[in-house]
Amino acid sequence: MTRSLNVFSSKGDVAYNEIRSRILTGELPAGSRLAQYDIADSLNMSITPIREAVRRLLSEGLVELVTHRDVRVAPISVAEARQLFEVRLALEPAAAELASQRRTEDDITALRVTAARLLPVTQQWGEEALSAHREFHRTLYAASHNDLLIGLLDNLWDKSDRYRRLGLALPVGSGPRTVDHQEHHKMVELIIAQDGPGIVALTREHILNSLTANAIDMLTENASE
Repeated sequence: MTRSLNVFSSKGDVAYNEIRSRILTGELPAGSRLAQYDIADSLNMSITPIREAVRRLLSEGLVELVTHRDVRVAPISVAEARQLFEVRLALEPAAAELASQRRTEDDITALRVTAARLLPVTQQWGEEALSAHREFHRTLYAASHNDLLIGLLDNLWDKSDRYRRLGLALPVGSGPRTVDHQEHHKMVELIIAQDGPGIVALTREHILNSLTANAIDMLTENASE
């Protein structure tokens, strides 16, 4: 989705956020060539802010320089997926525990609202379910009121989106995703009850059965064939 120019401080910011979004949502598929001049035309920009954006994306590892002018979207990697998964498994339960201790009435209201929007994350519901799922999890870890932790998890969730969508495409059946859906509502109850050990245990279990975990299994299996 193209963002308006007045949201960010420069055209370079606009280009960066737009290209990054296209990569993370899969609109620019892994391994595809980044047609910089075409992107510039689509954003009604010169090539300069596009190149600025590419430099930032290179530093994040979301694109790679194949030759001097040939830039491609970074490929899907089982190693990266596993690293993102491991960091999430370490950080998100900790954020959830802090949220159980620090949540405010506004946080509880926001959790209830975002939980009410949730849909089972299956192929049937697709992007709508993924968006609601992301919104709920951010609301939960934002209740930690730890800005550094929130920023780390925001970036982690961004980079995991490509793998989450890959997992969504797997024919895993409705059972696991229905359980996943129900767990979110239990998380809200645990946060309201200020049950730190309970929310830590459930968040870990939730992550261990996540779409990214499914994607890692698939990528690992494909690599061994």
